[in-house]
Amino acid sequence: MIHEVDDALRTLLRAEVLEGAQISVVFDAPTRDWAAKVNAPTVNLYLYDIREDIRRRERGLHNEYEGAAVVARRRPPRFFKLSYLITAWTKRPEDEHRLLSSLLICLLRYEALPPERVTGTLADIGAAVPMSIALPPPEDRSFADVWSALGGELKPSLDLVVSVPVTASPTYPAGPPVRDEGLRVVFGDHTPEGRGGGGGLPVYGGGRGGGPGEKETPAAPAGRPGLSVRITETHGTDG
Repeated sequence: MIHEVDDALRTLLRAEVLEGAQISVVFDAPTRDWAAKVNAPTVNLYLYDIREDIRRRERGLHNEYEGAAVVARRRPPRFFKLSYLITAWTKRPEDEHRLLSSLLICLLRYEALPPERVTGTLADIGAAVPMSIALPPPEDRSFADVWSALGGELKPSLDLVVSVPVTASPTYPAGPPVRDEGLRVVFGDHTPEGRGGGGGLPVYGGGRGGGPGEKETPAAPAGRPGLSVRITETHGTDG
């Protein structure tokens, strides 16, 4: 996934900024030792930070279908922010500034990686890959700290952040579909043998024997599942 973002950025910059110029695009850490070995114009995209974009995290599960039936469920994709430190390396500061200006103008044209530049699993997902350029860094991190960690001297740079979806997650098989077959009600004195109620116990609201004036309905035929209901009638007496 990360290497696919690298490839997309390299292709984009070579096609729309460098345009065949003899300028290398690398992803090395711009340490002091590395800088001492640079002997040709170079654009460096150093991936210095990877962290989840919590604001884009979704809850719940996504359904997978076969026809109209749900066959499985999986967690929604999670987005991770890849932060690149972009620097230009030439013999003259003026040339570096000119190159940085061209890079900035190119990246400002897009709010996401162009789909035609995306390949591999990112292309298969089909989701947009948002990116932002030259925004202020988070409060818990400054570019001076990055350069200090690299052991190099502070240099003009662009901060590029790419928010990439990651879909790898467990798949949970779905249960069989619920069928709408209705509810069957059977009128009788007792529940059928072998079904809830403990084999012929009276249902709620009825006694074992019929009282005066009560008329009982026949018991449900054996082997017919359903709900047993006791029906009684009470006749009033005169004066």
